[in-house]
Amino acid sequence: MIFQIYKKLVLILFILLLTQTVYAVRLKIATLSPEGSMWMEKMRKGAEMVAQKTDNRVTFKFYPGGVMGNDKTVLKKIRIGQLQGGAVVAGSLSQFFPANQIYAQPLKFKTIKEVDYVRKYMDQYVIDGLDNAGFVTFGLIGGGFAYIMSQKPITTVQDLRNQKVWIPDNDKISQDSIQAFGVTPIPLSIADVRTGLQSGLINTVATSPVGAVVLQWHTQIEYITNIPLIYLHAVLAVDKEKFLKINEQDRKIVTQIMTKALNKIDIQNREDDINAIQALKNRGITFITPSKDDLADWQKIADVASKKMVESGILPRDMADRLDNHLIDFHSNAQTKNDQ
Repeated sequence: MIFQIYKKLVLILFILLLTQTVYAVRLKIATLSPEGSMWMEKMRKGAEMVAQKTDNRVTFKFYPGGVMGNDKTVLKKIRIGQLQGGAVVAGSLSQFFPANQIYAQPLKFKTIKEVDYVRKYMDQYVIDGLDNAGFVTFGLIGGGFAYIMSQKPITTVQDLRNQKVWIPDNDKISQDSIQAFGVTPIPLSIADVRTGLQSGLINTVATSPVGAVVLQWHTQIEYITNIPLIYLHAVLAVDKEKFLKINEQDRKIVTQIMTKALNKIDIQNREDDINAIQALKNRGITFITPSKDDLADWQKIADVASKKMVESGILPRDMADRLDNHLIDFHSNAQTKNDQ
């Protein structure tokens, strides 16, 4: 009898141990952000907190500075399981969820206040779309506006057509957008852009002020066309299948902590972009503002590009219309306040 009771107790204990066993998960994350950058600082702090709160059941290992290759290479390594995620620009994920580029319609936004208003209503659409495509994200990280930066002055659309313009090599949406301006772009990986500027392979890029400074592209340009060409954003994308191997409670911890960490990056990017603009001016780079008529030409072609993004099926018409309606609401509310 005692032996039978002992066997039952051992069996119960064994079952309890099995049900309580939680396997540790390590998320290997690659990014082009250099070690020591604000991005790496805040992501590492978030990762340290995750490890602490989960008793090391979930840990992160970061590969900064592009050591794992560009975004295209990183995504390939995620697919084969060599990596579990990457902090990547939105355009690199457009192959999985094209409407991820809903904010990248050329000249759609004029001010950051417009962006803020629209993002309140539409960020979740992008997050859900990427989730359905197999990537868990923790909110969008705003990158500010991309401006045309060049070695020769660009005021008109014709000026742009005469330049050797770079686009990311894995971003078909950017390629389609720039081609709407009558430009035949030169695709390169982000890691090759500075060399391309130095060698003369390209002489024109579009990026944010802080991006130009961090990547040292600003050392190779002389002019910035003062038009907010497109709004940029990035994400920390983690392979969903791998993420779901983390137990539910720990997933909540990871999501809560990393969402806060990336939100801090989103906020800090605003301040850094302002400082970067001043740094570019201090360097002697000339900011060019096109005339009213020239701006109208830029806007006309940009509107055609946005229309083509919808007609080609890249952007769902209902979501493009929703964004436009949010912009209408924003300006209507702003006018109401001014009239009061």
